[in-house]
Amino acid sequence: MVPRPRQVVPLSQRPPATFGDVAKRFDPLDVVRSLAMALPEVTERLSHGSPTFFIRGKKTFVTFVDNHHGDAIVGIWCAAPLGAQAELVDDEPDRFFVPPYVGGRGWIGVRLALAIDRDELAVIITEAYLQVAPAKLAIEVRAAQPDAQQGGART
Repeated sequence: MVPRPRQVVPLSQRPPATFGDVAKRFDPLDVVRSLAMALPEVTERLSHGSPTFFIRGKKTFVTFVDNHHGDAIVGIWCAAPLGAQAELVDDEPDRFFVPPYVGGRGWIGVRLALAIDRDELAVIITEAYLQVAPAKLAIEVRAAQPDAQQGGART
């Protein structure tokens, strides 16, 4: 059976998606932007035509993609801890994928067209940040996380 080609509709022409269980509409880029820009010393600029988030203007940790080379995916590519890519893609291939170019470095792709919890997305973006951030910034972010404030240990 030959798969039928997907109809590709640019994000700007699609009806707004819902975000998780929340009935309000959202722009996925706005959500990603708000979560990424809330982290210390993050800047945004276009890189290869996609909104990309950098630490101190140099180190990329998240790229927002919308129909990259006709793949019909609205999502992010982000840094991930060692082994996370294989685990996530194997467990939930509808939500997570190996992105082109950076997938060989262990990065994960996250589809945002499917319902995803904002808190879960915040964890994914923060974890991406921690993979790339200089030690001083990573310590600052970890100290601000709720489990660190309650005395919980992170692994």
